[in-house]
Amino acid sequence: MADDALSGVNSMVSSLNASINNAVEAIKKSQSNQAVGDVKEYSKTVKKSGLTTTAGATDIGVLAKNTTRLNVASTLAPNDKVDFYKFKVTQKGEMTMGQVGDDGLRVQVMNKLGRVMADSDPKAGDDYKAFKQLQAGNLTVDKGDYTLRVTRDKGQSDKDPKNYAMQLVMGNYSQDFDTVAKQPAKGDTGMALTTGQQATLDGLNQAIGSMNSIPTGQTGTQKLMGSFSLFV
Repeated sequence: MADDALSGVNSMVSSLNASINNAVEAIKKSQSNQAVGDVKEYSKTVKKSGLTTTAGATDIGVLAKNTTRLNVASTLAPNDKVDFYKFKVTQKGEMTMGQVGDDGLRVQVMNKLGRVMADSDPKAGDDYKAFKQLQAGNLTVDKGDYTLRVTRDKGQSDKDPKNYAMQLVMGNYSQDFDTVAKQPAKGDTGMALTTGQQATLDGLNQAIGSMNSIPTGQTGTQKLMGSFSLFV
C-alpha cells in the first residue's frame, strides 16, 4: 500500500546517503541565499500528469533572481518511471539546487531543447560536474525554460516508492513558492483537463494558501527537511 510505504519517510530521512547530505550541507553553508524582508509564502497541491514525457511536466513556477525560491515535494510511486517539472528563469545568473530524498534517485536538469546540462549520476562526466556546481550555487544558467527529470538510479526496483523534495533559488528571495505533486488518478493521461483547469494548475501566482508545515523564514535545509511532513 502507498500509505504503508510513505510511513517510512522519517526513518528514510535519518539515513540520507552521502550525496544528499552534501546537497543539504551546500545549502547550510550558503551565505547568498537569504530571505529578504517579510517573505511571502504561496503553495499549491496538484496531480501529476499521467504522461511520461516532458509534455506532461508539472509547472513549479518562475525563478526570478533575488525574488523567488521554488520548492517541490513528491514521490515516485511504485511502477512510476519518471517525473518531470518545468520552470522558467527570467535572467542569466547562478542557480542553486538543494535536494533531499530516498537513496537511489537520479535528477537531471534539461534546457528547452531537451539537452541534459546537469546530472546527479557520478558516471555522467561533465554533466555530473555541472550538477555539483549546481548544488554549490556555482552553475550559471541563461534566461529561458528548463525541465527537471527525476528517475530511479539504474538497478533500483520500480516497485520501491521514492520520496524527494527539491529547491531552486538564484541569490536572495522574498517569495517562496511550494508545489506538492500528488499521483495522478489511475488511467489519467492528463489529456482531459480543460484549458482553464490547466492554467489554474500551472499558475503558481494563483496560490491556494500558505503551507503551515513549512513555515516562512526557514533556511533552505529546514524547508526541504520539513517537506517530508507532507507525506506522513
